[in-house]
Amino acid sequence: MTSLPSLARWAGRHRRVVIGGWLAALVVALVAGSALKGEYTADYATPGSDSAAAQDLLAERFPDQAENGASFVWRSAAGADAPAVRARVDAALKRAGALEGIAGTPSVRGAELSADGRTGVVRIGVDQRPDTIPESTGKALVSLAHGVAAGGAGVDAAVESRWIPGVQDESQPSSEAIGIAAALVVLLLTLGTVVAAGLPLLTAVFGLGVSASIVGVLAAAMDIPDWAPALGTMMGLGVGIDYVLLIVTRHRSAMAGGAAPAEAAAEALGTAGRSVLVAGSTVVVSMLGLFLMRLPYLYGAALAAMVAVLVVMAAAVTLVPALLVAAGPRIERLRVPGVRGAGASAGDAVAASGDRALSARWARAVQRRPLVAVLAAVLVLAVLTVPATTLRLGFPDAGNDQAGTTTREAYDMIAAGFGPGANGPLTLVAATPSAGQKAALTRLAEKLKDSPDVVRVSPVQPSGRDSAAGLVLVTPRASPQDSGTADLVDRLRDGPVAASGLRDVHVGGATASSVDQSAATARRLPLFIGGVVGLSLLLLLVAFRAPLVAVKAGIMNLLSIGAAYGVVGLLAQGGWAGKLVGIDTELPVPPFIPVIMFAVLFGLSMDYEVFLLSRVRERYDVHGDASRAVVEGVARTARVITAAAAIMVAVFAAFAFSDQVFLKLIGLGLAAAILVDATIVRMVLAPAVMQLLGDRTWWRPAWLDRVLPRMAPEAV
Repeated sequence: MTSLPSLARWAGRHRRVVIGGWLAALVVALVAGSALKGEYTADYATPGSDSAAAQDLLAERFPDQAENGASFVWRSAAGADAPAVRARVDAALKRAGALEGIAGTPSVRGAELSADGRTGVVRIGVDQRPDTIPESTGKALVSLAHGVAAGGAGVDAAVESRWIPGVQDESQPSSEAIGIAAALVVLLLTLGTVVAAGLPLLTAVFGLGVSASIVGVLAAAMDIPDWAPALGTMMGLGVGIDYVLLIVTRHRSAMAGGAAPAEAAAEALGTAGRSVLVAGSTVVVSMLGLFLMRLPYLYGAALAAMVAVLVVMAAAVTLVPALLVAAGPRIERLRVPGVRGAGASAGDAVAASGDRALSARWARAVQRRPLVAVLAAVLVLAVLTVPATTLRLGFPDAGNDQAGTTTREAYDMIAAGFGPGANGPLTLVAATPSAGQKAALTRLAEKLKDSPDVVRVSPVQPSGRDSAAGLVLVTPRASPQDSGTADLVDRLRDGPVAASGLRDVHVGGATASSVDQSAATARRLPLFIGGVVGLSLLLLLVAFRAPLVAVKAGIMNLLSIGAAYGVVGLLAQGGWAGKLVGIDTELPVPPFIPVIMFAVLFGLSMDYEVFLLSRVRERYDVHGDASRAVVEGVARTARVITAAAAIMVAVFAAFAFSDQVFLKLIGLGLAAAILVDATIVRMVLAPAVMQLLGDRTWWRPAWLDRVLPRMAPEAV
């Protein structure tokens, strides 16, 4: 990283080549991405689990019963099987059978009727992977249900599917557009000119255009979830705008001190640019930890985020200096009235800026009673973490959709007509190549009827003509998300299923899949946390060569993550907080959300740690006074860290408008954590702890000094 100033000077001299090269890269990426783009898909099954084996056998032997199909539900006061109602529904199902991706021809002959005869449901299978089914198929199914209901005579109809595109309501505004608009407002208020504010956004858009195309091409070679590109966008926008903001601020400060644009860009890249590379590398290292979970769909999510961060890092150290030199003094044009931009004023003393003076006074106030500050900050973080104890792992279903959507209506009709457990029947599937195994499966089905937590057990359904496999649908008494249903899965597996004598029998279904993934997550979580924390702390240790700094950073980041989990737990309760963001029912949290949040937050929290500590270390090296260095470091970074955090909070919080609850929870959890990290942790806890440590903050044993490579980041 010693050559960063030279890289900035080279980019400034060849700015037309650099800017043209990035434009060409963007065009090539967009064209290649359009031509080679794959389909976004992911298998959420836990490899090697019982539920995954059930899903595979089900898809192979019972394609019409595949779990990724749809439920067509109707209800009529005259009776779901009344001739007029039956004819209307059958006509709609016949048209549904002609849609691309739908298996066979659904018919009311295969309908299940409720005990009171008023509700009917037909399970519609698919004959291809859900990701290859066009969205028009899902929209057509919804339209057919609306058509049945529009016929009058007191008939209601709806469709439920978590997999077929187009069934779920996706009318929400673009989260990315909202995030960019909010970031622009913060940049204008922070930098004070339209030209300066436009540079971070321009760079982020360049980076996202390239990275999104790369991720699209990767989707042709590996499984990448459909929400992974949005996660990459979230990460790319957040860190990209933040990183460029730091470089632009340092560049303007150097120009205000009399430096020419080329030298100002070299100074900015040699200082802020170094910290950006350390911070970005920490984010990438944290995302690498997702591979330790050994869940294939997380690999795609990790790669999407890593590609986004790596591309914006490359843009920050090449495109940005070229743009800064090209802009020259014009970076101060189009000033926002009444706003004084960060980095625009001359002088480096603390008293030269009202903002710095205020931040310095705050730091000194914290230093006067550091122990009280530490205890107060930890208490606030502990209170924020408390709701995390209510987190219930599982996968949301249609019962968590907003009221009025077709999927929620279908869920409610099934629950009212057949009981809440009918929305998530357990699929017990077994290989039955011999007469003895067929008889064993029949005996098992009869035995399951005696379970008090089971309300219905279907007769054994043989597969095709060879009857080489058998399927039994077990309807629990409780809903799919009820903890009692998860307990039922364990009892069935350990009890009657294990004692059935069947060698190849599996319990599947949504609840069973959730049980298996939660168990796998719990088993691998210690390795994951240890890997992420260990690698991140090692990077910080190399960067600052101070063991206590690395340990302090790790502990503080864990506190921030705990608070983020608390916010997610509060939202998932579906109370007043959840209703503010469209979550009106108690919501189970998918097991991968805490894992992704941990990786993302541990990396992002390290960003602010690097930015703050870089300045503190710079001042400490100048005069050797640890307490004074903390004051000066806080004073010089408070405004830019606040602005950077505000941008990240705005970008992440915008995902509250996402139609996918996964992204909604991740975005709001990240926004809360960044807010907490930039305020309570960096402005209270960090200066208080460093005041208590004093000179020991920068202590390192002689042997460690000899072993560690020299890669100290400069101040931002």
